[in-house]
Amino acid sequence: MEKKKKLGLVPKLIIGIIVGILAGSFLPHGIVRILITFSTLFASFLKFVIPFIIIGFVTAGIADLASGAGKLLGITTAISYGSTLIAGTIAYFIATTVFPKFIDASVASQIGDPEAGMLSAIFNIPLEPMVDVTAAIVFAFLMGLGISSLRNRGKGEVLFNFFMEFQDVITKTLSTVIIPLLPFYIAGTFANITVAGEVWTILGVFWKVYVIVLPLHVVYITAMFIVAGVYGGKSPVQMIKNQIPAWLTAVGTQSSAATIPVNVESAKKNGVSTQIREFVVPLCATIHLAGSMISLTSFTVAVLMMNGMPFGPAIMFPFIATLGIAMVAAPGAPGGAVMSALPFLPMVGIPSDGGLASLMIALYITQDSFGTAANVSGDNAIAVVVDKINDNMNKKNAQKPV
Repeated sequence: MEKKKKLGLVPKLIIGIIVGILAGSFLPHGIVRILITFSTLFASFLKFVIPFIIIGFVTAGIADLASGAGKLLGITTAISYGSTLIAGTIAYFIATTVFPKFIDASVASQIGDPEAGMLSAIFNIPLEPMVDVTAAIVFAFLMGLGISSLRNRGKGEVLFNFFMEFQDVITKTLSTVIIPLLPFYIAGTFANITVAGEVWTILGVFWKVYVIVLPLHVVYITAMFIVAGVYGGKSPVQMIKNQIPAWLTAVGTQSSAATIPVNVESAKKNGVSTQIREFVVPLCATIHLAGSMISLTSFTVAVLMMNGMPFGPAIMFPFIATLGIAMVAAPGAPGGAVMSALPFLPMVGIPSDGGLASLMIALYITQDSFGTAANVSGDNAIAVVVDKINDNMNKKNAQKPV
């Protein structure tokens, strides 16, 4: 007996958007407020879980590193973070150059106050995160590196097992609670935006943003493969061909973590050594989010422009730099990057729990497949570079007198 095909997350989100628009257009406000109340409660729960996502995935990922990988960890982390920052910077300059052609003062005046006209929840439950995101990131790196060091000396297995099982708990929470409820959350968001009379103006702008963002992913990862190929002495064209299975897997799963086995195989075809591909690809699945950064930077600039808010370099660059660290929780779930970014939206003037933040989630997740595919593709380009660096290091060590 054949299993019925399950509806994917993106179709469910699209249905949620449609249902939200219809509910906001035709249902009485009293009924719409029930949906909005659910969205508000879900947003509070999401903020509570985000630090645990970071601790669960990052600590376990770093703690599971191979023996003696300290120097390679630093090199890989620096390249990954640098790539993510470059991607965000390029996206910012393209966004500020191109978006004003279709997002002008008239669009901002149509939208006006983003919270004006929106309905409030019937009730709310105060639920503050047990630890803030910055503390969670520092703690995750501290524990991950410490446990990795202990394991290299035959210790630390109790702590390692604890965090691996903690990761399992968070993964279960994501797969059974957060992801299944996202479409309802999105429906409440769009219902409220519709009630406020802004939905068609917003959607009319964002399809144009998509037209800019999606090709930018392809251009950036192509550039990464060219640079990696030149440095590593490999054919960029062949590397891109080898990447296609992993790219398609990422598009289908929307998860960097789920794509790791296929991506490791792509790295093998690129001639990356076993030690490096089994170390760099899983690590970069956690810390290299160039595609997600392109999307989030672009959407953030668009939202700021649409609402007549400042979006200069002094505002956006600290946000991009912080986001490059905050998004290390992203591989935990589809849309993880935007969820990890929520606490930092106030840096650019966007409330982390308001209508604009939930709009960012909806718009980001509907294209998350392609952002994830760009992330994992860049991981293999980095693997080629690190493999070449490691090879050069080994040659230098072999030449040193004993």
